[in-house]
Amino acid sequence: MRLRELFSDDVAIDPRAETVAVSGLAVDSRAVKRGDLFFALAGAKTDGMRFIDQAIKSGAVAIAGEHAPPAELSVPFVPLQNPRRALALAAARFYPRQPATIAAVTGTSGKTSVAAFTRQIWERLGFNAASVGTIGVVSPKRNVYGSLTTPDPVALQRSLDELAGDGVTHLALEASSHGLDQFRLDGVRISAAGFTNLSRDHMDYHPDVAHYLAAKLRLFTDLVRDDGVAVVAADHDASKAVIDASRARKLHLMTVGHAGDGAGEGIRLIETAIDGFGQKLTIEHSGRTRALRLPLVGEFQIENALVAAGLAIGTGSAADDVFAALEHLEGAKGRLELVGERRGAPIFVDYAHKPDALAKALQALRPYAKRKLVVVFGAGGDRDAGKRPLMGEIAAQNADSVIITDDNPRSENPAAIRAAILAASRGAKEIGDRAEAIRTAVEGLQAGDALLVAGKGHETGQIVGDRTLPFSDHDAVAAALASRVA
Repeated sequence: MRLRELFSDDVAIDPRAETVAVSGLAVDSRAVKRGDLFFALAGAKTDGMRFIDQAIKSGAVAIAGEHAPPAELSVPFVPLQNPRRALALAAARFYPRQPATIAAVTGTSGKTSVAAFTRQIWERLGFNAASVGTIGVVSPKRNVYGSLTTPDPVALQRSLDELAGDGVTHLALEASSHGLDQFRLDGVRISAAGFTNLSRDHMDYHPDVAHYLAAKLRLFTDLVRDDGVAVVAADHDASKAVIDASRARKLHLMTVGHAGDGAGEGIRLIETAIDGFGQKLTIEHSGRTRALRLPLVGEFQIENALVAAGLAIGTGSAADDVFAALEHLEGAKGRLELVGERRGAPIFVDYAHKPDALAKALQALRPYAKRKLVVVFGAGGDRDAGKRPLMGEIAAQNADSVIITDDNPRSENPAAIRAAILAASRGAKEIGDRAEAIRTAVEGLQAGDALLVAGKGHETGQIVGDRTLPFSDHDAVAAALASRVA
């Protein structure tokens, strides 16, 4: 592809450089290959402009960035007003194929489940569907584990191009606040946008909640197509802002939840009842009342499932078929996942690593604990320290037995992280070794108890210092169960 073809007409490129052949895009100078266009982006820790010489030595044929370097370069330089957005749009031009129908979902909690549920609904309706997000790429032909909720634009657009090449027509995509704020999804042709909820998270990145919400709103104000659909969980404080933004864009709006408008295009939840490890629902859509059984634990999963249903209906699927598909949903890996039992006490693994998510998970499991509700959790290092006492308080209020352990301490002192949680969780037990903490909790279970192991969910590593050590909550539970006769 020629250099000129990667940018919009308002980007100034020296006419002599417009025909330079570009064979790849790079944002990491260490990954530059011969023929690449290197984007020198400013980051939180360093500035890509420092690595221009290294990129050129590795074979970069052009450099793009916000400010031209002081010394003349041996390759063309493309000045950009918004380098991150320009990168995303260039990646979309370089990898032009995308699934025809793309639904993106944002919110503090529930993104992974909504994306997985939407994919499952489409699959059941006969579409070639995939999802991209925290647990990676899931599609009929490839499952690739991921570490970022929203990948960098080059990796994302490459994935979309490959999925389209595999014949995927329907894609559910998680949209994180970081990804939206950093323009990673610009260039993605989004047919429908979903919103779950907003609570405290990523305060190590966003200066305040208003900035956090503004990042989420970009999905509705800037990215979804003009003729697109907005599906909004309506039962939360931030819901009105999302609804107002969607109406201002004149998007096709569907609300979901107790506050949903079942008489219109929305889905209103009328009644729920626990039914074993599932739930019976009565809902209203387009003036018609329906009863169904959702095979998932937790009221918050009802909302996630209905947002997914709204995204499927909003992108053209028949409501009757969509609601029938809800009865066959499987939870996303590590999302309130039943992984075993001891003495009849169920054991669940959940990704909850923020205050609101931990509260929801514990409240969802309370009906299954006739005796004691036990929780094992910790908090990540180098992240929002303010949530640690909040999570400790939530655990003390919602569980009967609390064990505080380590969860990706990164560069921080693990004992200091645990101490911050323990200060607000009176009566909690401290066991730093996560495998030992899980083993202790499992061995202590009695009939009538329920155990939640929270924080890591699907993850298969424990980040200590600058190393990622192999660790899985699933494996730790299995090992604990195998070491004793239940």
